[in-house]
Amino acid sequence: MKIYFKIIFLSICISTIVGCTKEYEVPQDLVVSDFVWKGLNAYYLHQDLVPDLADTRFNSDAQLNSYLSSFPDYNSLFSNLLISSDVKSTLIEDYNTITEPIARTAFTNGLEFGIITSPTNNNNVIGYVTHILPNSNASTKNIARGEYFSAVDGVQLTKTNYQDLLLNGLDNFTLLMINFDGTISTPNTKTVSLEKQAYTYSATFMEKVISVNAENVGYLMYQNDFSKNYIDDLNNTFLNFKNQSINKLILDFRYNIGSGGFAKNIAKIAAMISEQNADEILIKEQWNSKAQTWFLANQPDSLVTKFPKTLGANININSLNSTDVYIILNGNNFEGSSATELLINSLKPHVNVHIIGNQTAGNNTGAITLYNSDDYDFPLKNETHTVALQPIVLSFLNKNDQTYENGFSPNINLCENEDVLDLGVLGEDSDPILNSVLNYISTGNAVSNTNCNPNNFDYLFNSINTQRKLDKGVFIEQNLPNTN
Repeated sequence: MKIYFKIIFLSICISTIVGCTKEYEVPQDLVVSDFVWKGLNAYYLHQDLVPDLADTRFNSDAQLNSYLSSFPDYNSLFSNLLISSDVKSTLIEDYNTITEPIARTAFTNGLEFGIITSPTNNNNVIGYVTHILPNSNASTKNIARGEYFSAVDGVQLTKTNYQDLLLNGLDNFTLLMINFDGTISTPNTKTVSLEKQAYTYSATFMEKVISVNAENVGYLMYQNDFSKNYIDDLNNTFLNFKNQSINKLILDFRYNIGSGGFAKNIAKIAAMISEQNADEILIKEQWNSKAQTWFLANQPDSLVTKFPKTLGANININSLNSTDVYIILNGNNFEGSSATELLINSLKPHVNVHIIGNQTAGNNTGAITLYNSDDYDFPLKNETHTVALQPIVLSFLNKNDQTYENGFSPNINLCENEDVLDLGVLGEDSDPILNSVLNYISTGNAVSNTNCNPNNFDYLFNSINTQRKLDKGVFIEQNLPNTN
């Protein structure tokens, strides 16, 4: 993720005593450590909570150097300068590994599944089909959501072998399907042969229009990240919704891979959901006190993201005039991501946002990439090393200055896992989760599932969870003029 962030170093330091004098020569063995301290001192969101990052911590360059030398390496220094709860800020050893997101691909047969312990044998396991990827090898076979299997190539699946057989085993294998009633599993005559192939994920898993009380409701199941790779395709989906006069939208993220994304891309998705004037505020940024003061004085517009109207290259965003959006987050231990939470918070002042799932995590922060240069920009980087920083630098607010560090409470509570015995058909009334949302839209009554896992199944694995990336927060771009 190459992010260009240009700002005059002397200005952003403001009252920093150390590091703003360009004539000072940093000792060679402390170049990276010096960069780590000064980058975090200038931009780290929690700078005021870390005593060793205080502007008044050191009275001279010599004092700073002595402090930096007390750490065995710059990685230890970096870790020491973060608050204990920060698991998102990252030090990158080689900035050449920071790349733009690419379209999601895999070598897969297209079978997505879960694993539970067999109720009759604590060592054996039972697989259940959660969904089949469109246009995959599995999509051409006689296998569907809600079916069960117990063996691969005649070998019984157990707690110790199921990952090797299903994930790390042969490219071709045959599943033995079974009947399962929650207690007893019995083999049937059906087998399904699957072949792993190179596969490129489509932008959306499913999209359709559902009639509720004679009103067209858009339904979109989205399973990818929020990178630019899928924005154009999503825009086409929303054109279809727009042509059918959709003003209520269901976003099903239960098989979403999570992760973060760029705030600018999330803003484009928000603009597809709700048509607003170009001057309407969508996102506000709150940096640490030093950076915020500088931005307000010099570049106040950079702290605000408004509703975009185009995707770039004069491609108009296909915006719905949505009154309500219903966001399904749970059903597979998924409680949202930094990207989904930013989307929710940004839309709240403009649309009625309904959450179906569990309490979300509260990932309300954004990060940026800093390189070792006077203005922390890539072209002027220090050529003696390849270290870059991706610290948390801001928190997000919406138009009404609301943030979400404590997460969002759901309108409808869902169980942590879908009911293995009642999965239904995705996109149809038989899907219990979708059915609950449709009833909510129809009646206004939010009915939560209070009877979770009545059979006491031991849920061991869900293939979609293994695909979810470590969520490091949302990245931002600030392309500011270098006034140096």
